[in-house]
Amino acid sequence: MRQRGFEIVSAYAGQGIHIPSRKTAKSAGYDLEAAETKVLAPHAVTVVPTGLKAYMGDDEYLSVFIRSSLAFKKCLMLANSTGIVDSDYYNSPDNEGHIMFQFSNFGLTDVHIKKGERIGQGIFLPFLKADN
Repeated sequence: MRQRGFEIVSAYAGQGIHIPSRKTAKSAGYDLEAAETKVLAPHAVTVVPTGLKAYMGDDEYLSVFIRSSLAFKKCLMLANSTGIVDSDYYNSPDNEGHIMFQFSNFGLTDVHIKKGERIGQGIFLPFLKADN
Protein backbone atom coordinates (compact mmCIF):
# COMPACT_ATOMS: atom_id res chain seq x y z
CA MET A 1 0.00 0.00 0.00
CA ARG A 2 1.33 3.43 -0.96
CA GLN A 3 1.79 5.82 1.97
CA ARG A 4 3.53 8.90 0.58
CA GLY A 5 5.55 9.92 -2.40
CA PHE A 6 5.76 11.88 -5.62
CA GLU A 7 4.35 11.53 -9.12
CA ILE A 8 4.85 13.48 -12.32
CA VAL A 9 1.91 15.70 -13.31
CA SER A 10 0.43 14.81 -16.69
CA ALA A 11 1.49 18.09 -18.34
CA TYR A 12 5.16 17.12 -17.76
CA ALA A 13 4.95 13.41 -18.64
CA GLY A 14 7.78 12.33 -20.90
CA GLN A 15 9.79 15.51 -20.27
CA GLY A 16 12.62 14.06 -18.20
CA ILE A 17 11.25 14.98 -14.77
CA HIS A 18 12.97 13.12 -11.93
CA ILE A 19 11.09 11.68 -8.98
CA PRO A 20 12.69 13.26 -5.87
CA SER A 21 15.03 11.25 -3.71
CA ARG A 22 16.91 11.76 -0.47
CA LYS A 23 20.61 12.47 -1.00
CA THR A 24 21.72 10.19 1.87
CA ALA A 25 20.09 7.56 4.10
CA LYS A 26 19.79 10.11 6.93
CA SER A 27 18.53 13.06 4.86
CA ALA A 28 15.14 14.38 5.98
CA GLY A 29 14.35 16.15 2.73
CA TYR A 30 13.67 15.01 -0.81
CA ASP A 31 15.50 17.09 -3.42
CA LEU A 32 13.13 18.88 -5.83
CA GLU A 33 14.28 20.08 -9.25
CA ALA A 34 13.15 22.77 -11.67
CA ALA A 35 11.01 21.34 -14.47
CA GLU A 36 11.86 24.23 -16.80
CA THR A 37 14.66 26.71 -17.37
CA LYS A 38 13.65 30.11 -15.99
CA VAL A 39 15.14 33.58 -15.70
CA LEU A 40 14.31 35.30 -12.42
CA ALA A 41 14.41 39.10 -12.74
CA PRO A 42 15.66 41.24 -9.85
CA HIS A 43 13.06 42.47 -7.36
CA ALA A 44 10.37 40.22 -8.85
CA VAL A 45 8.57 37.03 -7.92
CA THR A 46 8.81 34.18 -10.44
CA VAL A 47 7.07 30.81 -10.29
CA VAL A 48 9.29 27.81 -11.04
CA PRO A 49 7.42 24.54 -11.68
CA THR A 50 8.66 21.15 -10.50
CA GLY A 51 6.44 18.99 -12.71
CA LEU A 52 5.52 17.02 -9.58
CA LYS A 53 2.63 16.34 -7.25
CA ALA A 54 2.75 14.61 -3.86
CA TYR A 55 0.50 12.07 -2.20
CA MET A 56 0.43 11.41 1.55
CA GLY A 57 -1.78 10.44 4.48
CA ASP A 58 -4.72 12.60 5.59
CA ASP A 59 -2.86 13.76 8.74
CA GLU A 60 0.33 14.69 6.89
CA TYR A 61 1.61 17.58 4.80
CA LEU A 62 4.64 18.28 2.66
CA SER A 63 6.74 21.21 3.82
CA VAL A 64 8.73 22.77 0.96
CA PHE A 65 11.93 24.73 1.56
CA ILE A 66 14.40 26.54 -0.67
CA ARG A 67 17.90 25.10 -0.90
CA SER A 68 20.09 27.21 1.38
CA SER A 69 22.72 27.64 -1.35
CA LEU A 70 20.20 29.48 -3.56
CA ALA A 71 19.70 32.12 -0.89
CA PHE A 72 23.39 32.53 -0.24
CA LYS A 73 24.81 32.26 -3.75
CA LYS A 74 21.95 33.59 -5.91
CA CYS A 75 20.07 36.05 -3.66
CA LEU A 76 16.81 34.08 -3.83
CA MET A 77 14.17 33.42 -1.21
CA LEU A 78 10.75 31.83 -1.18
CA ALA A 79 8.11 34.53 -1.53
CA ASN A 80 5.88 32.68 0.94
CA SER A 81 8.76 31.71 3.30
CA THR A 82 7.82 28.02 3.57
CA GLY A 83 5.49 26.16 1.26
CA ILE A 84 2.81 23.92 2.77
CA VAL A 85 1.32 21.24 0.51
CA ASP A 86 -1.81 19.70 2.05
CA SER A 87 -2.80 16.10 1.37
CA ASP A 88 -5.99 17.16 -0.44
CA TYR A 89 -3.95 19.22 -2.95
CA TYR A 90 -3.03 15.93 -4.66
CA ASN A 91 -4.93 15.73 -7.97
CA SER A 92 -6.55 19.12 -7.37
CA PRO A 93 -8.95 19.88 -10.24
CA ASP A 94 -7.28 23.28 -10.76
CA ASN A 95 -3.77 22.04 -11.56
CA GLU A 96 -3.50 18.35 -10.61
CA GLY A 97 -1.67 19.33 -7.39
CA HIS A 98 1.39 20.66 -9.22
CA ILE A 99 4.08 21.77 -6.75
CA MET A 100 5.67 25.09 -7.71
CA PHE A 101 8.18 27.38 -6.05
CA GLN A 102 7.56 31.14 -5.81
CA PHE A 103 11.03 32.68 -5.79
CA SER A 104 11.79 36.31 -4.99
CA ASN A 105 15.07 37.57 -6.41
CA PHE A 106 16.39 40.18 -3.97
CA GLY A 107 19.62 40.59 -5.92
CA LEU A 108 20.56 43.16 -8.52
CA THR A 109 20.90 40.87 -11.56
CA ASP A 110 18.94 38.15 -13.35
CA VAL A 111 19.26 34.65 -11.90
CA HIS A 112 19.17 31.70 -14.27
CA ILE A 113 17.64 28.43 -13.05
CA LYS A 114 18.23 25.49 -15.37
CA LYS A 115 15.89 22.58 -15.91
CA GLY A 116 16.98 19.77 -13.58
CA GLU A 117 18.69 22.12 -11.12
CA ARG A 118 17.91 21.28 -7.50
CA ILE A 119 15.87 24.20 -6.18
CA GLY A 120 14.38 22.94 -2.94
CA GLN A 121 13.61 20.18 -0.54
CA GLY A 122 10.36 18.62 0.56
CA ILE A 123 9.85 17.04 3.97
CA PHE A 124 6.77 14.98 4.81
CA LEU A 125 5.46 15.71 8.31
CA PRO A 126 2.50 14.74 10.51
CA PHE A 127 0.34 17.44 12.08
CA LEU A 128 -1.98 17.74 15.08
CA LYS A 129 -5.55 19.06 15.11
CA ALA A 130 -7.19 21.33 17.69
CA ASP A 131 -10.20 20.16 19.70
CA ASN A 132 -12.53 22.72 18.14
